[in-house]
Amino acid sequence: MTTRPTVLLVGGTGRTGGRVLRELLARDVHVRAVARSRARLPASSAGHPNLTVTEASLLTLREDELQQLVRGCDAVVSCLGHVLDFKGIFGPPRDLVTQATTRLCRAVEAVGGPTPVKFVLMSSVSVHRSRDLDARRGSLERAFLAVLRRLVPPAADNQRAADFLRTQIGPENPAVRWVVVRPDTLLDGDVTPYALHEALVDSLFEPGSTRMANVAHFMAELVTNPETWSAWASKLPVIVDAPPRS
Repeated sequence: MTTRPTVLLVGGTGRTGGRVLRELLARDVHVRAVARSRARLPASSAGHPNLTVTEASLLTLREDELQQLVRGCDAVVSCLGHVLDFKGIFGPPRDLVTQATTRLCRAVEAVGGPTPVKFVLMSSVSVHRSRDLDARRGSLERAFLAVLRRLVPPAADNQRAADFLRTQIGPENPAVRWVVVRPDTLLDGDVTPYALHEALVDSLFEPGSTRMANVAHFMAELVTNPETWSAWASKLPVIVDAPPRS
């Protein structure tokens, strides 16, 4: 008999996060969701028997409360991001994703467990891997990214969160193993064929597109499919919609 996994989901009230929640519940996963308001979760999922909701702001939870949330979890999925309005982009906390990623990983380390917990972070193609792991961008793109990270806090926040996982947690952490999912321009729509790449595939000035449903499907696959996890653990896969067949 296969044991159903238990997943802690943060950011489940967002447009992509809500899709991740529905995808996980459809796969019979036990989900613990942290949300400021249960009412902001997708109505179709709010009363699901496999869903437990903690109404709180993640960054205000005490260390012991975070540890209790991650205890017994097989995976932690973060779809946290900054609200795309003036207050969300420029107001505090400017390091929302980095703080949340750090605190959740440290809570997992403090709890320990017989096997590493999977940590899946939704990020962006603005995040770049150093040491030539991503193709070197052109000078204009590099200048644009430098300005973006200096003037738009979420861009720098996403980069720091990914760098924390890559350099501070690393690939051989006994408590936490991770994947950073990098979608391109997010679109509505149902699940369609999509492509996964280890490195960047499109220019910032000629972006690709990624359906939020495809991001949710892939993140759920990482949690529930051992082969998918094995293929992408400790990597930053770029996910883009597959071009339509001619």
